[in-house]
Amino acid sequence: MSDEEKESSPSKPSDSGEGKPKSKRRAPVRRKKPASPNAKKAEEVTSEKVAPEVASVADQKPEKSESEQKIDESHPKLQTKPKSSAKPKEKEGKPEDRRHSSARSQRQPNRKPQEHAAKYHEDQARNVRDIANLKGKRPIVALTAYDSVMGRLVNDAGVDFILVGDSVGTTLLGHLTTIPVDMTDMVRHTAAVRRAQPKCLLVADLPFGEASFSFDRLLESARRLMQEGGADAVKIEGGRDVADDIEKLVATGVPVLGHIGLLPQTVKAIGGYRKFGIDRHEAEDLFTDAIALEEAGCFAVVAEMIEEAVARELTKQILPPLIGIGSGAGCDGQILVSTDILGYNTRKAPSFVKSYANLNQVISRALSQYVEEVRGGKFPC
Repeated sequence: MSDEEKESSPSKPSDSGEGKPKSKRRAPVRRKKPASPNAKKAEEVTSEKVAPEVASVADQKPEKSESEQKIDESHPKLQTKPKSSAKPKEKEGKPEDRRHSSARSQRQPNRKPQEHAAKYHEDQARNVRDIANLKGKRPIVALTAYDSVMGRLVNDAGVDFILVGDSVGTTLLGHLTTIPVDMTDMVRHTAAVRRAQPKCLLVADLPFGEASFSFDRLLESARRLMQEGGADAVKIEGGRDVADDIEKLVATGVPVLGHIGLLPQTVKAIGGYRKFGIDRHEAEDLFTDAIALEEAGCFAVVAEMIEEAVARELTKQILPPLIGIGSGAGCDGQILVSTDILGYNTRKAPSFVKSYANLNQVISRALSQYVEEVRGGKFPC
């Protein structure tokens, strides 16, 4: 071949890459036209498979011509990138992410939701049947509540039933007795406790005078407490004198909690608060009242300030549970006014009450500190 022919012939790559298969070396050159989406995916897979082999023979890779370099530059996807730089970062990041996720999962249960669901204890009574079935098994526990906040706290404590008593008059409304409390008060406060969604039984007091009217009036009052207030049952003070009306109420579907002994609604008639059942005559009257309420269908009976020996004997004689308040430890259960046991009142608690806290002191101290900090410029800071 002459020198002129040699000069006119195209230049060839060096012989260093002659041992490599041409299909692998020339693969990028064939893709001159834009490929379809499916072809691009196949191309990416092929490039990933070829990348390790290309890396292993990098020293033997032939030099590309100017046309090949232009083609490679116009197709960024064809440029093989080292995978070793990306994978270690992912491996280093994964343990850290796990630690953060595990920490978040550990903190998550401690976060309190904005709205708390009322607690329910397995042995907590939920209806009148549960209350009746607890007699002889374990002591029944009850407390009063008059608003949604206290209703939630009392329920979460695990009581068997909450009583919205007419004692709201002397504990929260500033009355000296329970007599001024009327149906409007009782419906309002019963509805407030119901909004706390307690899981236990909710009982509402029938206020002064309501049981002395006609039965139609009595039924209407009970209806309001249950339909408007959301009560599960009503409490009526009195014994054999109201037993007939109680029997009719029970027949209409109104569960009734009886109340004998000291009747706060009659405090003006009896001349003040005192113990009952001290003499034989009073003890016999209490037995008669308790049996009359049992026959009328009361699911339980409250015994307030009854002589301890008499209350213990009554507990044995009647079928419904006897819930004591100031009547000793021989009853089937106990009920107290919640503000009395918390020390949150403006009057002296009865002698039979045990105080478990002194909220008067705690609240007074907190309020005084707030006033001092505002006047002293410490709040807001």
